[in-house]
Amino acid sequence: MTATHPTHTPSGGHTAGESWAEGLTVFAAVTLMLAGVLDIFRGIMGIAEDDVFLSSRDYVFAFDLTGWGWIHLALGAVAVIISLGLFRAAMWARVAGVAVAGLIVIANFLSLPYYPVWSVVMIAFSAFIIWALCVVKPDRFAD
Repeated sequence: MTATHPTHTPSGGHTAGESWAEGLTVFAAVTLMLAGVLDIFRGIMGIAEDDVFLSSRDYVFAFDLTGWGWIHLALGAVAVIISLGLFRAAMWARVAGVAVAGLIVIANFLSLPYYPVWSVVMIAFSAFIIWALCVVKPDRFAD
């Protein structure tokens, strides 16, 4: 059988399509939680003005490093909370997950000169989160 024609298992379990959707939801939840925790750590490093960050004077979106730290700390905390909702397959968490992953992409793009390699990694993480949350059919979610 192909993934486009799911069938019920003899034991009355999930179809292949349902298992795929649940797997993507768990993937998105775990990845969003990981991205959130890492963003929290990045925020703490920014607030503490750690020497890990580069300084750039000629950047259009120049914020104080402490300001970027608070932005990343807040986004990380929100991402962790939303990921908990994704573990319960709540529709609000799916919508909010796409939104916060998009905000993480924007924040990491704007703070690219301060921590370039990590910003690219977080943009890739967030892109996978958005993909995983957008390909699951809405009827797989509660609420």
